[in-house]
Amino acid sequence: MRSYATLINGMPAEEHLVRRARVGRALLLLGAISWLSVISLGLWILWDFENSPSQAAAAPHQWPADSKIQPARDRPTLVILAHPHCPCTRATIGELASIMAHTQGRLTAYVLFVKPAGFSDEWEKSDLWQSASLIPGVTVVIDDEGTEANRFHAVTSGQALLYDGDGRLLFSGGVTASRGHYGDNSGQSAIVSFVGSGTADRTESSVFGCPLFDPKSECRVPTDEKHKH
Repeated sequence: MRSYATLINGMPAEEHLVRRARVGRALLLLGAISWLSVISLGLWILWDFENSPSQAAAAPHQWPADSKIQPARDRPTLVILAHPHCPCTRATIGELASIMAHTQGRLTAYVLFVKPAGFSDEWEKSDLWQSASLIPGVTVVIDDEGTEANRFHAVTSGQALLYDGDGRLLFSGGVTASRGHYGDNSGQSAIVSFVGSGTADRTESSVFGCPLFDPKSECRVPTDEKHKH
């Protein structure tokens, strides 16, 4: 006869322990599956964010007559519209340095940093400004209230526009393969090709960056700047 001490909840102790072990393994497996599902979802969201294009400019086919920026007449001119605090645009500035190195002085380039009305002095002179200003052949310009960005119909930081010496639009798009991604890409290749040979296999590419004018974009104003405007 089995004694009471060997019974737990009406079943033999050994069987009870086996069932507890099975339940424990099942819970562990369920936890692992849940953890992997959360990680996978997070990676998918990140991948989707990095690879989803932003809104591209409906760029004017001729250099805007009222622009305060003077294009070169003997070579192409590249204009990049940028938000000075857009983290995605760091890669764009890096690719701009590569473009200038490849074109060997045959390209004039401007980076126009949008500065909204009412912001403090020097707000626009971020690390992106400093990086762009160090690239040979590149001129950085403060675009007060986004006036020039509006003339070029740009809405996304990192928008690149290439015009020829006669002011005709050759290329409109981005110069990164995805958001914040460094490396060879179709936009960079097209610009280098246009400068080198006057032709390229494409005239557009996707733009990846933060909105230039949306206050709720990823390029939020730093907390310590909010009281200065």
